[in-house]
Amino acid sequence: MQQSLVLFDSEDPFKVKLATQLRQLAERRLFLGGSSWKYEGWIGSIYSPGRYRVKGRFSKKCFEQECLVEYAETFPIVCGDFAFYQFPTRAFWQKLFQQVPAPFHFAFKAPEEITLPSFPKLPRYGPRAGAINPGFLDAEFFRAQFLDLLRPYRDRVAVIIFEFAAGLTKCFESAAVFAEAIDKFFAALPKDFRFAVEIRSPIFLDSSYFDALRKNNVAHVFNAWTGMPEMTEQIKEPDSFTAGFTVARALLRVGRSYEESVRSFAPYRELKEQNAEVRAALRNLLIRAKQRAEPTFIFVNNRLEGFAPGTIAAVIENLI
Repeated sequence: MQQSLVLFDSEDPFKVKLATQLRQLAERRLFLGGSSWKYEGWIGSIYSPGRYRVKGRFSKKCFEQECLVEYAETFPIVCGDFAFYQFPTRAFWQKLFQQVPAPFHFAFKAPEEITLPSFPKLPRYGPRAGAINPGFLDAEFFRAQFLDLLRPYRDRVAVIIFEFAAGLTKCFESAAVFAEAIDKFFAALPKDFRFAVEIRSPIFLDSSYFDALRKNNVAHVFNAWTGMPEMTEQIKEPDSFTAGFTVARALLRVGRSYEESVRSFAPYRELKEQNAEVRAALRNLLIRAKQRAEPTFIFVNNRLEGFAPGTIAAVIENLI
């Protein structure tokens, strides 16, 4: 697509300050970024309108194809939630990593075909809806279809996150049984990637779960999610720091649904509210990591407060 010849907009002071602070933190292996990057609501703050004009008009296609390059001018990392819904091809990975140069990093969610015991009864699953998932916690399948294709870029992959939905409680009679299953799975995976587990049900927050993660140097993801305890409470859990690195995902206010958050905050142009507890938890994680000189990866979603860059800026203010 041929862009018209226009001068790019001057950079917003907010973006310049945020980029400088995040770069300084990344030099200390403290990485903060968004859960994704294709948000038109960020145009005018993170994104420059002039970059995405074609024949004098905003081009959604151009924006979605090219905004990652500008995202990387501010943030040192992003979480690719898209991988949850597919096994990306070798060509896809090559194109993605070519878009932005090192030292920019990615985190990816593992495909749901690895973390779902059975497929939900939803139309998007077609004939598989309601069926048992043969790929659930299949280490060899995951290695061949995901890790082997990512291996050429492993130095750019910060962490791979395995999200287990709240419905998992229907498949495991206890946290100990779940812990045994993930212990076996992670023990069979190669050790040249960082892995982390995000659970969506507090039932699994017990010593057997943390022990299984620690045994395999897998991080528990401290998450802000509707059905989980507050992040501050997760941090207080005995032995919740299970690896030599830390991962956190600030997604939703506790008790608020995803759908309600979308209605309240879209199109994500500005902060609509403050979640003081989550901000404090994220800040405490960063302070702890600085003191211990450990890598930390924090991802913030627009649906927490309305504007993830604003949340991140508030968390890191005066931290450096």
